Amino acid sequence: MHVTTGRAKGRTIKSVPGDLTRPVTDRVKQAVFNIIADDVIGSLWLDMFAGTGAIGIEALSRGARGVTFIDQEQRAIETIKANLVTTHLAQNARVIRQDAFHYINAFPNSSYDFIYIAPPQYKGLWTDALLALDRQSNWLAPSGAIIVQLDPHEYHDVALLALELQDQRRYGSTMLCFYEHIST
Repeated sequence: MHVTTGRAKGRTIKSVPGDLTRPVTDRVKQAVFNIIADDVIGSLWLDMFAGTGAIGIEALSRGARGVTFIDQEQRAIETIKANLVTTHLAQNARVIRQDAFHYINAFPNSSYDFIYIAPPQYKGLWTDALLALDRQSNWLAPSGAIIVQLDPHEYHDVALLALELQDQRRYGSTMLCFYEHIST
């Protein structure tokens, strides 16, 4: 895996040892950032279930103002920190070892422009995270987006009150779903 664009372009990103995570492919990562384009510049990100930190690191490389990385696995936290050092992007990053649900079920301490959800597959965690953010919708900035990365076989409609599905794209065995605040 590599950083594809920006200040850290070409730098190698390490994988988390073992099979705890499923790193995002460069193709999917490129797709995410092609879709959001220049909106990444100056934005704040929450990278839930961060794994290697590849999405948040790519955002920082492309000009994001800051990224909060959340993961509960120590090996993932160590990998994220090492990848931030390698890419020279640690200055605008917060790395937190915590269960993602404990973090987002608390009172929002920030409003993020982008929230990236890429949990372990086939456990229903993407739905649980989306529902938690729907209940605590102040985590998402008014014009922000939640991006969910999942296997297409996992997808199903989710009954939401404050958020709505705006876009959905499929890239092989990966689906990206974009949720925003319901338009009034």
